[in-house]
Amino acid sequence: MKKSAIALLALPLLLMTISCEKGKAADGVTATEKSDTVKTVIKEKTPTLTIDTVDFNKRMIALSNNDTTGRWPVKAPYPLPGALLPYNRIIAYYGNLYSTRMGILGELPRKEMLAKLQGEVAKWQAADSTVKAIPALHYIAVTAQGAPGKNNMHRLRMPFKQIDTVISWAKPINALVFLDIQVGHSTVKSEVAELEKYLSMPNVHLGIDPEFSMKNGERPGSKIGHFTAADINDAITILADIVRKNKLTPKVLVIHRFTQGMVKNYKDIKTVPEVQIVMDMDGFGSKVLKKDSYVSYIYREPVQFAGFKLFYKNDNKNDWKMYSPEELVKFTPKPIYIQYQ
Repeated sequence: MKKSAIALLALPLLLMTISCEKGKAADGVTATEKSDTVKTVIKEKTPTLTIDTVDFNKRMIALSNNDTTGRWPVKAPYPLPGALLPYNRIIAYYGNLYSTRMGILGELPRKEMLAKLQGEVAKWQAADSTVKAIPALHYIAVTAQGAPGKNNMHRLRMPFKQIDTVISWAKPINALVFLDIQVGHSTVKSEVAELEKYLSMPNVHLGIDPEFSMKNGERPGSKIGHFTAADINDAITILADIVRKNKLTPKVLVIHRFTQGMVKNYKDIKTVPEVQIVMDMDGFGSKVLKKDSYVSYIYREPVQFAGFKLFYKNDNKNDWKMYSPEELVKFTPKPIYIQYQ
């Protein structure tokens, strides 16, 4: 559950497509003659996998809603083949299995939750037929804690059996899995490294939450924390190494944001072919306030891709109403990652 600049919630602290360009000369032959003997030399080339850059560029321009300021689309290296973005729009359910208060993932029984998620995917597909909508389960694998705990880190790592459960839930609907970390007094580098065996799986990706990164010893939830570009680059470096070592397609990294101060030195965040970065506009409130936050912290400070978070309860209280897919695809840039809490 989030506490934002738009509206604040109490932190529920727990105890606890692509194209394949084949080598044109794979069967090429060169020959030299010696008297009446012809010697043939076969030169084999390994097929080279590439992305269709023309198609990629068109899709990125479409995501930018033809922005004319030069901010969007963001200039970055082309991704490795097999990249999820911008070819898919990820529709994710967020939460923790130990809490019914941290999000829809954990609030509803498994079958009901998965059916509801698939319904949201269908709505997004109808709202924008040009981008394939796919489901994801975004699980908080490390939760910030009010108490320091045995290690004095103010964070609690979920048991691996819980992560295994979420991964098993994702399989029947071919959903992606995101593992989210709230570092408390720990570091991005330390927490991401602990999840390497899961991040080495092709369908498992990463989320990091600056809100609970308390660099000056504060209690998580007492104020809004932050990540520097260096923190985010640590996650990118680890993910890129995992991709290269395991010969995987690019990983998606989701970074939550709802205030100016949550992400420091955004221009220093590096972009690499192995990782696709989503800056996710978090926080709940009225449509006017949420759009203003999106413009201020996503549009005006571009990193690579844009995300948007929707709250079933807190975006629908008072006189507020939650944004619809049809409304959000009119935003500049269009969000390519949507998270429901």
